Amino acid sequence: MAKAVKTSSHISSRLRCPQGSGLESLAPLVTSVEETPNPIPTTVSGNIPSWINGSFLRNGPAKFEFGNDRYVHWFDGMAMMHRFHISDGNVTYSSRFLRSDSYVQNSEKNRIVVSEFGTLAMPDPCKNIFARFFSRFQIPKATDNASVNFVKYKGDYYVSTETNYMRRIDPQSLETKEKVDWSSFIAVNSATAHPHYDQEGASYNMGNSYGKQGFFYNIIRVLPPDETAAKTDCADLNGAKVICSIPAAEPRKPSYYHSFVMSENYIVFVEQPIKLDLLKFMLYRIQGKSFHKVMTWEPKYNTVFHLVNRHTGKRSEVRYQCAPMFTLHQINAYEDDGFLVMDMCCGDDGELIGDFTLENIKRKSGEEMDKFYNSLCRNLPRRYVLPLNVDEQAPLDQNLVNLSSYTATAVKTKSNEVFLTHEELHDDTLLQYGGLEFPHINYAQCNGRPYRYFYSCGFGHVFSDSLLKMDVHTKELKVWRYPGLYPSEPVFVASPKATEEDDGVVLSVIITPRKEKSTFLLVLDAKTFTELGRAEVPVNIPYGTHGVFNEMG
Repeated sequence: MAKAVKTSSHISSRLRCPQGSGLESLAPLVTSVEETPNPIPTTVSGNIPSWINGSFLRNGPAKFEFGNDRYVHWFDGMAMMHRFHISDGNVTYSSRFLRSDSYVQNSEKNRIVVSEFGTLAMPDPCKNIFARFFSRFQIPKATDNASVNFVKYKGDYYVSTETNYMRRIDPQSLETKEKVDWSSFIAVNSATAHPHYDQEGASYNMGNSYGKQGFFYNIIRVLPPDETAAKTDCADLNGAKVICSIPAAEPRKPSYYHSFVMSENYIVFVEQPIKLDLLKFMLYRIQGKSFHKVMTWEPKYNTVFHLVNRHTGKRSEVRYQCAPMFTLHQINAYEDDGFLVMDMCCGDDGELIGDFTLENIKRKSGEEMDKFYNSLCRNLPRRYVLPLNVDEQAPLDQNLVNLSSYTATAVKTKSNEVFLTHEELHDDTLLQYGGLEFPHINYAQCNGRPYRYFYSCGFGHVFSDSLLKMDVHTKELKVWRYPGLYPSEPVFVASPKATEEDDGVVLSVIITPRKEKSTFLLVLDAKTFTELGRAEVPVNIPYGTHGVFNEMG
């Protein structure tokens, strides 16, 4: 029997990309900054189209210490909201720290008193020795430091992280409004910062619940806004409901997830082998370990795709699985002639999340930084194709994907079990840019539907150092990249008279560690991926997470 040939797709995504050499330190990009609460003008060069009318909102950590206490992990920094307001070709900038309970309490005490993802708050030094000892046995409350994304429910904007708390905000003034607890409206203990929205305006998300019955991954539906929404100035998640609960394969070791897949008729939950050890989670306070220490990459488990009809909440009896991989962000998903096509950014090594400590990110230029970067996973775009109709008559050990436009495979291995292999949504050109992450599409037009283009960040460094446009039909890449410039997640804004999918602009905030206060908003023509204009603002902005464009009427 001939030996199996190891194709490039079986080589780890990290090993396929070039090694970094002579990489510069990113310390200035994770340094605390001051807020700019009152809008200030920017200096515009080039041409920012006059039809852009709205605010580019960004979120991310921006304060990394209180007094002598310093945060351990990049995710721990206090959330700052940024607003680039664009109107008639002019741009103003403002920013505010989120006035979360975490921020307020830490500020009042001038030390870290609320635990975060990677930083455990130490007992109050003013307490006596017994009180300090017993405080280690109290499970800390979840943080409301919502530094991941801006999300929208029933017409209101919130900032979100991955706990049960969100904060409602004013998208114009960036004022912090009330704290919202998901568990007050629905039986979940957390929710992701990446909801999906359907054409009718309903929002979908996923959240965990756990109790005597076990650990469950729950699909949540929040109703579209109604006429009363604009009249009331308060958070409203009333009517939210769980449409499907998926039991964890291992109740004591559930999977970590950051987002999920949605098409016109289906939601797919990806149960991946990044595991949360709940026993360690309960003990971590006593052991003095922070939350990121309880996540482990366990590639002895396959990745499982749970298919759910999003209208009925019915979960498919078919178990779809693939070789161990992890994904943080989905690109898009759509249905095609009895198949569900899912595109996502995937990696082969899920150790990466715990590695983003501030100590690692602040490593010195050269050998130290190269070593850290070269240890990290590289994420690459992949396509999986799920056959939606797998019955007892479906043949075993044959590829069920019979559409000529896809090279991904789906093989029925036994009754109600299908093994998937992916198609690579790129050619080797992408590898020189270090793979990609932070994907964005023309969401309003294409989410859950067939599409052609997505925009993303290339990762030739620990933080993104290029902007990419991918044509998923031809796998052709367009690139914006300049040494020393680090772009944020690209956000597509459609032109008001768009006739094609990529008629519009791509917005990204560009920062640099090489020069103080040299931030600018970049506006690219989405079709040609060339610069139209930029708006320079004399402030420092740390490297951030996600953002949205809030269109004005």
